[in-house]
Amino acid sequence: MLPVSALSRRINGERLVLIGWTRAILLQLAHPLVAAGVADHSSFRRSPRSAWSRLQHTVHAMLAITFGTEVEQEAALDAIRAIHRRVRGSLGPACGRFASGTPYSAEDPDLLLWVHATLIESIVLVYDQLVTPLTQGERDAYCADSAAVAVALGARPEEVPRCWDALQTYLRRQYASGSIAVGDQARNVASALLAPIPGPAGVPIAAVSTILASGLLPDVVRRGYRFPWSARRDRVFQRTMSLLRTLRRVAPAALTSWPQARPETDPPTSR
Repeated sequence: MLPVSALSRRINGERLVLIGWTRAILLQLAHPLVAAGVADHSSFRRSPRSAWSRLQHTVHAMLAITFGTEVEQEAALDAIRAIHRRVRGSLGPACGRFASGTPYSAEDPDLLLWVHATLIESIVLVYDQLVTPLTQGERDAYCADSAAVAVALGARPEEVPRCWDALQTYLRRQYASGSIAVGDQARNVASALLAPIPGPAGVPIAAVSTILASGLLPDVVRRGYRFPWSARRDRVFQRTMSLLRTLRRVAPAALTSWPQARPETDPPTSR
């Protein structure tokens, strides 16, 4: 069974970390080979409803891995591996340092590591800013705890960062390598990801998601996506983050955490 600490349950049990997932997906798509795999094989671009359905499946997998039994963990991992086995092909137009025709595979340990690293960094940053600041030791522990999932999915054990500083070193190295370059495929998938879902709340939710995702991204990646940014948009971003922090403090656990997390995160009932 994968080791899952109380810290990981606390962090992964927060609904607000989904904001970090959006940031992570955009960072992942900034790798041209990841973007090609998603564009060629994912349902993201079919409709906003398809993107929402895919997100729900991803949430269920995360909850099973974090809170499930050994059987539930392995079933979730097997489902992810099965998807990865089907995702392979070759890059269309050249992008960044990758030539046209460069092969890709979702089972590539290098791509698995990029996906893992961006997700862990994004979750930690969002939890740190919207829920409660994490200590350096807690950041290190979350990285170490999460490494087992990356290895189970095919990342090379010796390359998976086990502490926050190692994670940041890896990410800086990737940005400096020229491997991260936002191309047309990434921008097209991002547009589908951030498009309004059907319903009256779709447009405002999409607007908030876009401003949050834009504000949380590194500036170089934000420019790559051509997200407009200005002092005014930065003020809107900061105010939105402040509002979310306030709402998180006053909201009941039924709204802030997933049901699977509540037995451990809810305060005991006084007698």
